[in-house]
Amino acid sequence: SIGVGQYQHDLNQKNLDETLKNVVEDCVNGVGVDLNMATPSLLKYVSGINETIAKNIVAYRDENGRFKSRKELKKVKRLGDKAFEQCAGFLRIRDGAEPLDNTAVHPESYELATRVMTTIGYGPKDLKKGSLNDIEDRLMSHTETKQLKDGLRKLAETLEVGVLTLTDIVAELKKPGRDPREDMPKPIFRSDVLSFNDLVEGMELMGTVRNVANFGAFVDIGVKTDGLVHVSQLADKFVKNPMDVVSVGDVVKVKIISIDKERKKISMTMKGLSK
Repeated sequence: SIGVGQYQHDLNQKNLDETLKNVVEDCVNGVGVDLNMATPSLLKYVSGINETIAKNIVAYRDENGRFKSRKELKKVKRLGDKAFEQCAGFLRIRDGAEPLDNTAVHPESYELATRVMTTIGYGPKDLKKGSLNDIEDRLMSHTETKQLKDGLRKLAETLEVGVLTLTDIVAELKKPGRDPREDMPKPIFRSDVLSFNDLVEGMELMGTVRNVANFGAFVDIGVKTDGLVHVSQLADKFVKNPMDVVSVGDVVKVKIISIDKERKKISMTMKGLSK
């Protein structure tokens, strides 16, 4: 919410650093980490893994080759049962021996996930092929219901498991290896704009808000240099606080007002443009 700029220096640096680490940790755990590609600097943000264990994971991988299953993590030096319990669900293994290793389903729930698949007619190879896209339809057909929530409730009763747990498992089985960031809107960059030199005044483009300051918003339009939409150009009405109009991550439509090629600066407006 603060963005990168002058405001970060007004806060207690220790508290700011701690909060930033917590946010990064939440993001990393929310998306998941490819166990066979992640660096120590990324792995250390996974729940249950500190900097030492992160380095040990990479060292083990360098010495023994790619991880074939999550269970293999238990062979990593200093990664005990408690750490495994905390981190396993956040680490992904693509094309491993166990297809469920490429989902957010925790090893403790593998038996339940398998029972779910078997109950509604899926075989062991279907998950590996990513062929469970119709799992919700099958679930409703199996439970003879027309509403997904009713189907989940009935199946939960049959399997003697909580509805929320079952809902999470079904979502993971539907899209194994899913990256939640895929659901976020993406800006549509113009194919004829690949660099700063391709920009011309009056050009309209789509972009993503990267930072918001008290004087305006910086927008990524697909070139290395972000353009500035001054607070006076954010809307057709008076804007006192830019945060009332835009937030970091918003996809917006902008129009180039001026270009300073020497200073590599782009001035843009959002006035008169629909998102």
